[in-house]
Parts: sequence; structure tokens; C-alpha cells
Amino acid sequence: MTAETLEDPFSAATAGPESSNSDLRRQQLLSFIQAHEFARIYDLARQFGVSEVTIRSDVDILARTGGIRRVRGGAMRIVEAVPEVDYEARAASYLPEKRTIGQAAAAMLSPGDSVILDVGTTAMAIAHAIVDRHDLTNLTIFTPGLNIALALERAIPRVEVVVTGGTLRPQQHSLVGPVSTLILDRIRASFAFIGCNGVDPSFGIMGLSLPDAALKQAILRAARQGIVVTDASKFTQTSLVRVCGFDDIDMILTAGAPDPAAVAAVRESGVELRILSAERA
Repeated sequence: MTAETLEDPFSAATAGPESSNSDLRRQQLLSFIQAHEFARIYDLARQFGVSEVTIRSDVDILARTGGIRRVRGGAMRIVEAVPEVDYEARAASYLPEKRTIGQAAAAMLSPGDSVILDVGTTAMAIAHAIVDRHDLTNLTIFTPGLNIALALERAIPRVEVVVTGGTLRPQQHSLVGPVSTLILDRIRASFAFIGCNGVDPSFGIMGLSLPDAALKQAILRAARQGIVVTDASKFTQTSLVRVCGFDDIDMILTAGAPDPAAVAAVRESGVELRILSAERA
């Protein structure tokens, strides 16, 4: 395909050959990244036969127009934000993946540990796995999730359950707001497991609302190890509010087949990423 076939007829009269070649290259670059989902600067420079400095400039220009997103070491296609979905509507989705994550998270615990367990369907899978581990004794679990606390009730007295308090948020059966962090500000748990609504290679871990993000941030501050638990679908989603960067967590624990482009970008950040194989019934 020649440059003439892709030129904008309204700009051809005023644009010189160098401008036309740059416009063509950026159009092809945009199509290439959207088709491959993620590409490194080094590889793009070789693909298009220009310097890395030129490719970085092209990527920055395309990112400003909203066509792609600039990430560390490369560029990727933009993923769409998803709206909030009530707990019940999500409960039956990705069940094998959540079950696998729950079992892996529970396997990290030892008797005498203290745990902060976030809200959501993946956190619920962890709660069920903890209940099923009868060797776990003298465990203290803090949670802002009313339904999570009730699910853990079967493990009492070998597990002590503390509800953190706050204002009821019916969509997730959770307690949020300033009161919800009062207990969290006074403890230092062994582990924190938080869910998310998106793993964005550019911004990090994403949540749906400011109260939700503030709660997750408080949970991470209150633990020695912060672990994000999420099924693989979140690697192709983003959301409204940034919870934290990858350098604020110790691990992402996921199951299934996450988007390879997102995986490459996340690993580029240096955070530990564990991808589990989910067994389907």
C-alpha cells in the first residue's frame, strides 16, 4: 500500500514528503498495536525501520489522541472501563478460576496468622477455602464484607472474625467510609488479599469508586504482604479509580489465561505475577 492511498486529501497540498511519511507510519503503527494488543518500543523501531526515539515520539502522539496507551517499555491498545456489577450478578462467573485462587491463597496461610480479606466474589472463594482448611487454627481475619464474615462463621472458634465497620454498601454487601479504616489503622496483619476491577498496565490496580479505593488502600497499609487476587478477565479491563501502583503490592495472584500483552506489561513493572491453571469440573 502506498502513501498516496492513505493521505488525507485536505492536508496533502500543504504537507511535505516528511510529514506524509510520518502520518502514514503512525497510521500503520496504530493499526499494528491495536492488532497485536501490546508491542515494545524496541520491536516497533525494528518493525518500522526507524529509531527508538522516533517511535517513542509517534507513540506519545498517538496516546494523546486516544488511539493507544503508552506503558513502560512499549504501547498497548486501550481497554474499556466496565461499570459496577452487583455481587449476585458476578457470583457465578469464573467459578473455577476463583476457586483455584481461593485455594492458593489459603495455602499461603499458617496457624496463628492474621489476615485482612477484602470484599467481592474472589475474596469469598478465599473465605470458603479457609473454612475447608481444618488445620488452620488461631487465625484472625479482618474483613469489611458482611457476607464474607458470615461465610467464615462456620470456622469459629478456630478462626476469629472481626468486621471492620463502616457504612453499608449494598451492591457488594460491604462496609465503607471513614469508620471502616479505624481498626485497619491500628493493626499490622500478616497478609492482605484485595480484589480489583481492573489491572491496568499504565496505572496499576483499579477500583470502581473513591470509597472502595480508599478502603483497599487502608487494607494494604495494614498488612506486611499485600496480594491482589483476581481472575484473568480483569487483565483486559480498567475502571474509574486507581487503587495503587504495582510497587505498592507484593504479588498478583490470578487464574485462567490473562491477556498476554497485559501480562508482559505487568511483568515489566517488576511485580510478582502468579498465574494458576484453573481446573474445570
